[in-house]
Amino acid sequence: MNNPIVISAKSAEQFGQQVVSWYHLQGRKHLPWQQDKTPYRVWISEIMLQQTQVATVIPYYQRFMESFPTITDLANADEDVVLHHWTGLGYYARARNLHKSAKIMLNDYDGHFPIEIEQVIALPGIGRSTAGAILSLSLKQYHPILDGNVKRVLARSYLVEGYNGLSKFDKALWQLSEKLTPAIETDSFNQAMMDLGATVCTRSKPSCDICPVEQSCLAKAGDQQMNFPQKKPKKKIPEKQTIMVIPRLKNENCDKVLMEKRPPVGIWGGLWCFHEVDELSEINDLMTSLSLKEISSQTLTEFRHTFSHFHLDITPVVVDCQQLEVSKINEPNQQKWYDLHQGLSVGLAASTQKLLTLLRDC
Repeated sequence: MNNPIVISAKSAEQFGQQVVSWYHLQGRKHLPWQQDKTPYRVWISEIMLQQTQVATVIPYYQRFMESFPTITDLANADEDVVLHHWTGLGYYARARNLHKSAKIMLNDYDGHFPIEIEQVIALPGIGRSTAGAILSLSLKQYHPILDGNVKRVLARSYLVEGYNGLSKFDKALWQLSEKLTPAIETDSFNQAMMDLGATVCTRSKPSCDICPVEQSCLAKAGDQQMNFPQKKPKKKIPEKQTIMVIPRLKNENCDKVLMEKRPPVGIWGGLWCFHEVDELSEINDLMTSLSLKEISSQTLTEFRHTFSHFHLDITPVVVDCQQLEVSKINEPNQQKWYDLHQGLSVGLAASTQKLLTLLRDC
């Protein structure tokens, strides 16, 4: 596939100098996590920025740091509270891994962030690139990185064939990153490479005229920017269906719906959602198991929620009901009545949020 790319020490040094000089003139330096840098603050930002744009992350980051200013605060927090702060960001495993890692740091590192890269990589949800970014940006350690933005810059600059996730592609780019990352000002270089990919060497319509490495970029020379990185071969995304059952207690003094907490792993892990069944005929058995009696029901408009690997078509069914004398709700504290006008400080899936908004007007 890719032959080893030969880069002279002089060329690598020039590349690094151009990138670092650009950072001092044009790089981003005023984002919240770039102030009072600590490994903890940078770690939270790096995890939030995975799969999520800077503009979206900023308010979440600020609220998160206000509530959990230290590793100890995060480790001691209830998981529901942590997930509540993450509601709307998606990819909730990131939040669960943050919580798990904080507990490990509290137990194994006396509440401090480890400073050896092997220790950081061993934490849940942290790979080599994220670990390198945390330690280089906060402590100025020498570590190459390779996030999606950096991959794009390197693939275009040196015409590296392949696509994200292909092992040979990633291996070739790691070798490039190792050769190009300078031992001095590693933090400035790494931040600049991420900034270049995010703001200049973008997926579509890259601004090559303001790129510091335009003159040496092989993709620019051959007008092939849009061919690198190559697109991953498309697979047909499976379609799945589910019925979300929404038991509701509604009268003059009450407007509540019943939700359950999902298991800690899998889709919507640890989040509060509505009960699901495969067939409408199963609703009656569900209500019986919850010690609820149906009064009437209403089927709402079906909608689609798309995950990274499948489409989920959701049919919501609101069941107005009454509680029987003996109720099993809150046993063993994995089910709660959610007051539509007061709410709960828990993590909610995006589809749940959408339905709650509809139900307030229903």
